[in-house]
Amino acid sequence: MGNRFQVKDRFADGAQYIDGQLRSGTSGQSHTVVNPATGEEVLTYELASTADVDAAVAAAKRAFPAWSAATPGERSDVLHRLAAVLAEQAEDFAYAESLQCGKPIKLSTEFDVPGTIDNTAFFAGAARHLQGQAAAEYSGDHTSYVRREAIGVVGSIAPWNYPLQMAAWKILPAIAAGNTIVLKPAELTPLTSLMFAQAAKDAGLPDGVVNIVTGAGRDAGEHLVGHPDVVMTSFTGSTAVGKRVAEIATATVKRLHLELGGKAPFLVFDDADLEAAAHGAVAASLINTGQDCTAATRAYVQRPLHDAFVARVSELMETVRLGDPFDPATDLGPLVSHAQRDRVAGFVERARGYATVVTGGEIPGGELAEGAYYRPTLVSGAGQDSEVVQSEIFGPVLVVLPFDTDDEGIELANDTPYGLAASAWSRDVYRAGRATREIKAGCVWVNDHIPIISEMPHGGYKASGFGKDMSAYSFEEYTQVKHVMYDNTAVAAKDWHRTIFGDRT
Repeated sequence: MGNRFQVKDRFADGAQYIDGQLRSGTSGQSHTVVNPATGEEVLTYELASTADVDAAVAAAKRAFPAWSAATPGERSDVLHRLAAVLAEQAEDFAYAESLQCGKPIKLSTEFDVPGTIDNTAFFAGAARHLQGQAAAEYSGDHTSYVRREAIGVVGSIAPWNYPLQMAAWKILPAIAAGNTIVLKPAELTPLTSLMFAQAAKDAGLPDGVVNIVTGAGRDAGEHLVGHPDVVMTSFTGSTAVGKRVAEIATATVKRLHLELGGKAPFLVFDDADLEAAAHGAVAASLINTGQDCTAATRAYVQRPLHDAFVARVSELMETVRLGDPFDPATDLGPLVSHAQRDRVAGFVERARGYATVVTGGEIPGGELAEGAYYRPTLVSGAGQDSEVVQSEIFGPVLVVLPFDTDDEGIELANDTPYGLAASAWSRDVYRAGRATREIKAGCVWVNDHIPIISEMPHGGYKASGFGKDMSAYSFEEYTQVKHVMYDNTAVAAKDWHRTIFGDRT
């Protein structure tokens, strides 16, 4: 990884980024970022207080008039430069992301960082292409057109599983559309969000347009969501916390975007390519150690393929290499914390009472004992209504269930409260097409599971929330749509006035 920067030196001034400067929090409470692979301290910092949130929102409010008045081309230029800065600093971003999250360096280097750079480049272009209905004389006597206008200060909350990408997903569409933003990253993983804001300043973004407050959810987070000068909230996280965010936001009539939990089905029909499905299931269930709301968690396999699928997935999972996240050969890193590891282990231990743990289900010892590691786990024989099938585990655990008819498979795939992502595996285009129409999820892959692209939207159905990240669709969240209508007649006494007063001549 070359010359790794020293985190404590980089953030010596604190873990709050307000009005273009790093500063310390003023809550009087500290938090420690821990390397989950070793349990060692990475950085101890002071958490944000409600006063720090107020300062960040005030900075964003001051910056809004000038930034919203910038031309689309000017905003685009800054984002193009930001993409270049991120590319120059890619090694530092990958190192920091793996250090705070425990991600294998090959995932940070080949997925998280390049994905963020691509997303930045996309929004640099999208800033110049805000879309609306064509101007025309829809009434006959008037010309109508649509304006898209920035809405103001956005207050967003990002999770710990993809800190860099989630920061980008919140910040980029907001500022591309002319808004300013205050982002609260997870306390566990603030490093790359802070680095992203610093990179934006290096690229020429004016102070106050992007601010980062790193504080506790119940204090800084709730204060940010409820702040009277915040006009929109975007939250990514669990459905339970999303409900609380919605309660606070709706009390002040804020615009709200929620990307919540998932329990993605992986639907394998009996004509599928078994080897492709097995490889896809392992990759899709273990990405980011399973800490991905779109990860494959429930594999429904048509009965003729079920046993062979279980055997092959088990065989492949046993080849997965756990180890030091900074070893390029490592496939699977630790979970983000020991608490999260123990939560995942609890699900599996309880499942032993009603299902079979085919492989995994263990906390490794030896040189990995100090980290928050958990072996790739495959569970079979669970009932559809069981905890391990219905609840979001957020770890390297895949549950396999059989089905008989296509109707049953699709019904089972839809049988959870969630609807974020899903996949269907079949060689039959009509079978796969039916699945894409009838599975209730915001994204349905066919013969693959996980890839995302900047040009296409990401967001869920049902308890997985509403609204879209990425793509031009995200501007629906971050712009006000205004209808402007001009009279073209220059007639003082218009015919329609007679419906209100006077007589028709």
